[in-house]
Amino acid sequence: MLYQIKFFISVLAISFFIIGCSSRSQFYPDYGYSVSTPVKTTPRSSAAIHRATLRPYTINGKTYYPTVVSVGWTQDGIASWYGPNFHGGKTSNGEQYNMYAMTAAHKTLPMNTMVRVTNKNNGKSVVVRINDRGPFVKGRIIDLSYIAGKKIGIDRTGTAPVHLEVLGFDSLIAKMAKKGGTKPVQRVVLGGFGVQVGSFRRHQGAMIYKKRYDNFEGRYNAKVVKFIVGGRPLYRVWLMGFQSEEEARDFIRAWNIPGAFVIRSSE
Repeated sequence: MLYQIKFFISVLAISFFIIGCSSRSQFYPDYGYSVSTPVKTTPRSSAAIHRATLRPYTINGKTYYPTVVSVGWTQDGIASWYGPNFHGGKTSNGEQYNMYAMTAAHKTLPMNTMVRVTNKNNGKSVVVRINDRGPFVKGRIIDLSYIAGKKIGIDRTGTAPVHLEVLGFDSLIAKMAKKGGTKPVQRVVLGGFGVQVGSFRRHQGAMIYKKRYDNFEGRYNAKVVKFIVGGRPLYRVWLMGFQSEEEARDFIRAWNIPGAFVIRSSE
């Protein structure tokens, strides 16, 4: 407990300096998504849901094959949005569709994949969580919720050319409900898990944050990964060394890191 208190105080001590080096913030609160975003309760385990949503399926005579991808995977194509006619209905993973939530439909990405969607016409971006399948219209690659589409300016045009980038994964599913109490469930272990703890426009800020987390608890190692976003470098701080998604998720909860989320690296 004393170690945790000292760590917390140390983080506060450098926070003012880090804010000056970051892009808006260390994380992604400006995109309206966080690790605490609630997911509709389901009686099925997350492992069962994960397996089920990766099964091939056929729509209008065409078969689609959901595929696990790594952080950094990209795709370009046309985005659309869906709203009032589907509001309150069921999504492909069993959630209730909310046109005001930051979610989207994709034909093959695993459920709960976090994706940055950038409108090529105006440069506006949002981060959404995949919780549905679609769009099944030729040439379209993603269907955004109404609010996500509005944030990048396609609520009036209906469609727009976009660039997709996989940022990470959040498969936080409610605990399995059972008579007489609840029982924790294990998540599917895919390997190569980490936690993104910060994101910076300046390399200096990222390195300071990396040093703070490096060799954390003697088990995890921090690294800075450079991405190009909107034609500018973006430095993300990843804490690696987690053996499973469950371990990474528990770490985020234990340290209560705002905006942090699980990532999966192919390295």
